[in-house]
Amino acid sequence: MMIVNQIIGDSQNRTSSNFGKRFFAWMMAQSSSTYDKISSDVYDGLRLRKRSLFANLQGKVLEIGPGTGHNLPYYPKDIHWIGIEPNPHLHSYLRKQAEKLSLNIDLRIGNAEWLDAEDNSIDTVVSTLVLCSVPNIDYTLQAILRVLKPGGRFLFIEHVAAPQGTILRQLQRTISPIWKVIGDGCHPDRETLIALENAGFASVNYERFDTRLPIVSPHIIGVATK
Repeated sequence: MMIVNQIIGDSQNRTSSNFGKRFFAWMMAQSSSTYDKISSDVYDGLRLRKRSLFANLQGKVLEIGPGTGHNLPYYPKDIHWIGIEPNPHLHSYLRKQAEKLSLNIDLRIGNAEWLDAEDNSIDTVVSTLVLCSVPNIDYTLQAILRVLKPGGRFLFIEHVAAPQGTILRQLQRTISPIWKVIGDGCHPDRETLIALENAGFASVNYERFDTRLPIVSPHIIGVATK
């Protein structure tokens, strides 16, 4: 009876997890086209920040968690793009976006802690709103360092924890359990910047900015160099 109950329990957990991933994929597909707009101010929108951040990409570019492909329109046409997307329910959206843009993509199976790429083989790694949801951010950053060529760059746009002692930080901490469920593992109060600074990059250059998104308004954008 214990074995049967365990099997049933495991099956229920897998069903719940699968539903969560399907729901998140659908939610991403509905919202990704408007994210750049709602998270921008009058003078300097996120779209402008992305254009500037991705302007000089070349060679092999590995994107972690590309989701529905919302970054694809910002990339130069001549790069070799590799995507690592662990949620299989997002793959169809991603391929559709690539086809719409007439881009050749190399979509691989894996996750942020185990990147399907050889050591010292990638010119640039890209992460936008991904480090908040990886199970172990320290392992993820070490994986990024492993695959980057010497002098390679890690480009990031991530939401981060609000400053300690603020009402927003308290709210992030309170809502975190339910936020992680509906956000496919997203931690609204993760200290991403501290992890980046302690990962072992030769340099980490970043800028803080705020968006009009609820709960996760504090963001950072920048470049970490191996």
